[in-house]
Amino acid sequence: MLQVNRMPARDASYRAGCVTLLAALAGIVIALGFEHFGGVSPCPLCLQQRYAYYAGIPALAVGLMLVATGRPKIGGLVFAAVALAFLANAGVGIYHAGAEWKYWPGPDTCSALPSERVSAKNLLQELQTARVVRCDEAAGRFAGLSFAGWNVVLSIALCVGALQAGFANLLRKS
Repeated sequence: MLQVNRMPARDASYRAGCVTLLAALAGIVIALGFEHFGGVSPCPLCLQQRYAYYAGIPALAVGLMLVATGRPKIGGLVFAAVALAFLANAGVGIYHAGAEWKYWPGPDTCSALPSERVSAKNLLQELQTARVVRCDEAAGRFAGLSFAGWNVVLSIALCVGALQAGFANLLRKS
């Protein structure tokens, strides 16, 4: 029978998982807000950096449910996997920020993709109006960091939060 821990919010590891989940949600909501309401078009690397959020957010929720239902070891493993995903995401963000600062070249995929409505008849018009979103040019900077730079900061914080929740559950006696 499934037994639910009545007071998981009092547990420090559970709180760390909740804070990590809320911070990840805030990060992706902000990114989507800049895209859909702020008019900032993401480049291919920006879109790739969202994968950790799209996978990590539901995984964090599952980890929290596992902890709340008395399965802290499995929940700890889920948190550890999320930490690795955000660590890898920080690496992608470092690569992206480095390309923006011209420390190294960005990937060849950073160019405009033809839309599905392109035909031979309107190809010239599409080429003239296509907006190229480059990975090696920052869409903007806040406090000296681009979106990619802020993603590195948030991804490292999320990695630390998930590790804190993960290790606390993995080292738990019971």
